Amino acid sequence: MAPIGIFDIIGPNMIGPSSSHTAGALRIAYLAGRLIPGGAKKVEFTLYGSFAHTYRGHGTDRALLAGIMGFGPEDLRIRDSFRIAQERGLEYRFHVDTVTTGLHPNTVGIALTGADGHTIHVTGVSVGGGSVRLRELDGVEIDLSGEYDTVVVKQYDKPGVVAYITKTLSDCGVNIAFMRLYRENRGKLAYTIVEADQPIKRETVHRIREHPDIIAARRITPREEA
Repeated sequence: MAPIGIFDIIGPNMIGPSSSHTAGALRIAYLAGRLIPGGAKKVEFTLYGSFAHTYRGHGTDRALLAGIMGFGPEDLRIRDSFRIAQERGLEYRFHVDTVTTGLHPNTVGIALTGADGHTIHVTGVSVGGGSVRLRELDGVEIDLSGEYDTVVVKQYDKPGVVAYITKTLSDCGVNIAFMRLYRENRGKLAYTIVEADQPIKRETVHRIREHPDIIAARRITPREEA
């Protein structure tokens, strides 16, 4: 029998030795990558806590790159994510921060740049068993699990915007499971995050974007679509 390497399948739906350090890391990056229009062309990861100390041995670096490229946690391409990223022209860098304290031990900051120069920054934590939470988006504190079909709306914090979002979803037959508003300051930028009980169609997101006080709307599906 051939020896089993650290990136062989362990468990039913995972590549790698750790649900927190590989599957969870991949999931954070997957969600972050869906928030950049047109996909990322450049990405920088800042690793904190246990991620910073064990990322090479546990394959966290490979998993993060794989997630940005849209691979699932069981995808055999995780093992070759460095090579595939280079072939796709994805620029990447890893930074290790062993100084910052007070964060969850499995925390990563991800700075992404799209082909059009658009940039975003996301902070995520791997909470165990492959489950994750995005905790920050462009300096605004959020809470996003990615376990549901989700639309993330960036907007100006003005009256009527949230009502427009909910009406549009209702008109399109979307049943809201959870909905939260996050804002940096009253009257400035805000994010509405809606998690739904069924798939949110692209056409629905396009309609949401039509409001003049909505800057962007991005759809996140639990798994990459074919």
